[in-house]
Parts: sequence; C-alpha cells; structure tokens
Amino acid sequence: MRGAVIHAPGDIRFETLDDPKLLHPTDAIIRTAVTCVCGSDLWPYRGLEPTDEPHPMGHEYVGFVEEVGSAVTSVKRGQFVIGSFATSDNTCANCRNGFQSNCLHREFMSTCQAEYVRIPNAQGTLVALDDTPDERFWPGLLAVSDVMGTGWWAAEAAEVGPGSTAVVVGDGAVGLCAVIAAKEMGAERIIAMSRHEPRQKLALEFGATDIVTERGEQGVDRVKDLTDGIGADSVLECVGTPEAMRQALHSARPGGDVGFVGVPHDVVIDGQELFFSQVGLRGGPAPVRRYLPDLIDRVLTGRIDPGKVFDLTLPLDQVAEGYRAMDERRAIKTLLTP
Repeated sequence: MRGAVIHAPGDIRFETLDDPKLLHPTDAIIRTAVTCVCGSDLWPYRGLEPTDEPHPMGHEYVGFVEEVGSAVTSVKRGQFVIGSFATSDNTCANCRNGFQSNCLHREFMSTCQAEYVRIPNAQGTLVALDDTPDERFWPGLLAVSDVMGTGWWAAEAAEVGPGSTAVVVGDGAVGLCAVIAAKEMGAERIIAMSRHEPRQKLALEFGATDIVTERGEQGVDRVKDLTDGIGADSVLECVGTPEAMRQALHSARPGGDVGFVGVPHDVVIDGQELFFSQVGLRGGPAPVRRYLPDLIDRVLTGRIDPGKVFDLTLPLDQVAEGYRAMDERRAIKTLLTP
C-alpha cells in the first residue's frame, strides 16, 4: 500500500509501505474512505516535536472493514466504520467512567494517512453504520473521529450550558468545531477569537455571536468589555501554546471553567494565580468514543455539519501539499482521498 511518511521537519513523502496485518485477535484492517491532515500533525512538521526517524503519519479515519481478528464481533467485513484517534476496549474501568481516551489498553493511532490501516482494540473502538452513508456525509463523519469530538470535549470540560457565555480560543478545525459544540450545548453567547476572515465567517455560520480579533491581554480586555467586565462562564482552549492558555485563563470569570484540548507545548500554569482566580481547569485527549453514537447521528440527520472545516480536498498522493497549505494557513483542514 501507499501512505504518508514524515522524514524531517517540512519533509512529508508519499511512499510504498508494508500492507497492515492483523497482529492480535482484537485488531481489524480497514480500507480508508477518506482521511486528512490534523492541526496537531503540524507540530512535528514544524519541528516543534522531534522526528528521530521516518515514520507514518495520521490519526483520523473512516473506512470499510477489510478483515477482523477472531475476537472482533462488533464489526464485519464490508461495513463502513468510524473510530477514534485513541483506541479503547470500551470495557475497562476508565472506559466505563467515560474516559475511553485513557483506556487501560489505549493505543494512539498514527498511520492513518494511508490506503489501509490496522485498528487495535477494534471491538471497542469502531462504530459501524448499518449502511454506507452518502459520500456527502463522509467529511462530517471524518471530523467526528477527532476534531468534532475534541471540540465537544472542550465544551463539556468547560461546562458550557444553556444560557451561558463561551469563549473559543483558536480558529483551527478544533476551535471551529468547539463553536458548534458550544451552540449545541445551549450557549447564548459564543465569542470566537480569530484574525482570519474565512475562519471568522465559518465561526459565525457555526453559531458564534461575536468575533474578537485581538490577542493576548488585549484580547482578554475585549472579552471583558463584552461580558460587563467579568469574563466568560466557559473558555474553550483549542491551541496548546502558552499564549493561548494564558488568554483562556484570564478570559474566564471567577467560578468559570476552562476546557483545554490543544496539546500543550511549553505550557506552564502558575498555581498561585490559578488558586486566586477561582477558575476551574480540565482537559486532555478527548474521549471521542463516548461521543461517537451521538455525534454520528447529529451529522447524518443534518443537525451539524463539521465537515465544512475541510476547505481543501486533495488526492492522498498530494499529502505533502496538504501539509504545506495548512502550515501556510492557506487551508483550515485538508481532506485526503485515497
């Protein structure tokens, strides 16, 4: 088969790779219907995470089951399936508590920008549809496997509720999906922080009521202006930089909550400051598997359309251009078609 391999910062190649094989009875092999480039893939692409040796890339996927291990009974050959970037048995104590992204047998997916993918823990990870959905739904279902589920977790972690005010820090695919989530959870006011006009337009389409272009303390001041000087009930941090976390914490009101889902890079939190702010803080990798049945239904019924975050579609063999376009902010998110 063929797939994307990173060799060094800025060096993505489309190469011939060994076909995946069943390594355990709990595995499945899928043929990807569509896959994509994630904003978090840009960390190693930009050299902000080390690439010690060449390795495959990608953790978002939907596809068709090709083969299943002897212990897998929940899906069968030919079915269209959606999974999570973090695999889970969906039966351990952490899974039963709703945190499948911390399953005791978790594996993170990392080979999905390819024609075929091995899925560990397939029994608990994959959700099969009764019928193959129309292709117009594939982008939305692909978004559910990570960015929509992660945006949903940001809103839940920040305790967005009916009538609340929410601030979304970050205008990438996760941040835009977090706007969808905040609206679905009943936020009355959704303040999206963005400097980029196409992303601002999509945020407004998804339910944002206000756009703040300022950053840092100027951005915080603008949020305070919009909230009678108090701050927001909920802040959804969808970037992972020290600046974004600082902006999120300072934008929340006393007693408010910050949900942080951007993978932290060099983020340090001052315990004394957090103590006196009285702001709640929760985050981590999204328990996407918990949300899959609900989010799949919302996509297929047309209630939400997170697939709109894909504003560039390329053949899988042009994956390197997909990375470049996102790195240069010419694209929000690149959809790849095998």
